[in-house]
Parts: sequence; C-alpha cells; structure tokens
Amino acid sequence: MDIEVKVNKPNPILSKEKVVIYNRNVDVKSTIKALETGNNVLITEFYNNGSILIKELQQHLSEKLPNKSFKEQREFRLVYHKLSNLILIEIENHQLLVKKSPNIGWFEKLYPDTKDLLLTYPQVQGLNSSWQWYKNGITIPVLRNKIHPYYGVYFPTRFEHLELFDNWLKRYSGPKKTAIDVGIGSGILAMQLVKHGFQKVLGTDTNSNAIVGLKESMGTTKLSRKIELDFASLFGKWNQPTELIIFNPPWLPETRNSENLDEAIYYNKSLFNNFFEAAKERLLPDGKLVLIFSNLAQIIGLSKENPIEQEIANGGRFQLERCFTKNVKKGSEKTKRDLNWRNKEEVELWVLTHK
Repeated sequence: MDIEVKVNKPNPILSKEKVVIYNRNVDVKSTIKALETGNNVLITEFYNNGSILIKELQQHLSEKLPNKSFKEQREFRLVYHKLSNLILIEIENHQLLVKKSPNIGWFEKLYPDTKDLLLTYPQVQGLNSSWQWYKNGITIPVLRNKIHPYYGVYFPTRFEHLELFDNWLKRYSGPKKTAIDVGIGSGILAMQLVKHGFQKVLGTDTNSNAIVGLKESMGTTKLSRKIELDFASLFGKWNQPTELIIFNPPWLPETRNSENLDEAIYYNKSLFNNFFEAAKERLLPDGKLVLIFSNLAQIIGLSKENPIEQEIANGGRFQLERCFTKNVKKGSEKTKRDLNWRNKEEVELWVLTHK
C-alpha cells in the first residue's frame, strides 16, 4: 500500500458532563423519559445494567409505536437507534468501568492513545461481538483455516455462494497467473483463488478496515506474497489486463428508504455500469469475468431486473458463457422474522467473456 490507511471506528466521547446515572436502584421508567427528552444516560455498577435498560427501552417503544408495516418498522428502528445511542458506558485504561464486563481488546487496538473515553452501549455491544469473532476466528467450509474478521468488515454467515465458487474453481482450466478480486472484504474469495493455485491475487476495497485487517492477518506469511491490496474503489491501481476478474457485489439496490447505507449490502445505480466499463479494459481477450450474485432483490420485491442480465442484453461488452445456481438453505425456525422467501432464494455464479 502506498498510503497509510486509517481505521474506521466509533467516535469516542471524552466528557461525561450532564449525564443521568442508571443502575438497578434507579427507576427505569424515569430513565427512559430522560432518554426521550434527549439526555445521555450513563450505565454504572454492572455491565448487564445496559442490557436491562436496552430491553426495557425496546418494550417501551413496542407499546408506544406500531411496528407491523415496513414504514412502521423503519420508524421504530430510527427512534430506537436514536434513543439507544444516548446510553453511554465508561472505559478507563482500556477497560470497561463496570463489574462483570467483557474484556474487549478493540479498545486498546483502536484507541491506543486514548485510554479513558465513553462510547454508546450499542457500540460497545458491537465491539464485543466483533472481538469474539476476531479473537476466536470463524470457520469457513471452503477454507482450510479460520478467518479472523477485523472490526467493521463484513463476513458471510451463509456459504452457498462460496461453495458455488469453489466448485467452479475446481473445474477452471485457464491460466492462473493473476486474478483481480474487486471488493475483497474479509478475503475469502481471494484465499479460495490462492488455494486453487493462482500465483497472484490483486484485491481492492473501499472499506479501509478490510485493507488494514487483511494486511494484519496475513502478516509476513506466504499469503502476503500471494495477495496484494489497494484501498480503492473498483480496480484501483490495477491497470494491467488479467485472465480472471472476480466480483461479489452487494445483492440489493439502494432505495430511498436505505438509512445508514451499508455498501456491503446495497449497491447504487451506477455501480454495475462503472464496473463493466472498467472490467472491459482489464480483462484479457480470452479471460473470464465471474460475478457472484443472488435473486434476493427480485423475490423480496426490491427490483424487477437483474443488473447482470441487463448487461448481457444491452451492454454490448460481455456475453454469457454459463450461469450456475444453488438453492439457499431455509432460514432458522427459531427466528421470529418471516424468512419464507428463503425457499425461493438462489445464489448465482455468472461467467462472462468478451463479446
């Protein structure tokens, strides 16, 4: 990497002036009223007091706000997000200043020069979950070793698309000198490419944490000599044509209702056209362009059209060699969410070549 890449992290709060104290001896209803009037609430005594207040807040809002239609659910989430992020917890010398609290190594890694600070309770919950994944690692069926995702980096919890890609790589008989992985994320696709014999994988990402995390996890291992990184959109500095381009784009189009847009999940209107235009210049004449996608947007009604099909039909740049699909496993019966659409969901692997 040519420039220093800064990590994205929650902004610390450095002052605890004008906060309402909450512990188990304080009336929870009056505390929620304090939140609704815009006051910060500081969790004291026990870490779990934050969870208790969060649960009471959710119950209070569910009784106060309708939460059935999409519009109502969105309004509920907005109000909950606003109020829950007024709940603070104190960190002193990189440790939570309450009893029976988890040890979260991110405090020291992300805030090396700030030992004492305040964060919101939901932020700390997220940091705690992320630390467990990072520390313990996550088993990915298509890889030999666990991955240790860095804070703020998306990683898959379902693996059908990775299995589809792995099966395709087993049958791939083209050259394996270089490949470009656009949006490398937690690095799984790049590691699959290395596993199947590619000499060099060039990866980009617009999430700085993905670049920092992969650089740290690879260290000076053989993998670090096989995978090169660039903090950039689309192809970044990789201008040399290659025999294989891999792209696992977001699967849902952004909508006017997409608050706090997550670029790992939602794509904007220009993404695919910009990608195909740039890919045309970077794919060797006999090279292959592989996109990993899903019909999710169609079956939940967010889009009537598949952007890859649109490119094949109207783009004039690429033609279809083959499309492979794989059914997605049914959702857990334990979840309260309606996941009946999972019965119709398929992941897709599109192989395109120059026209």
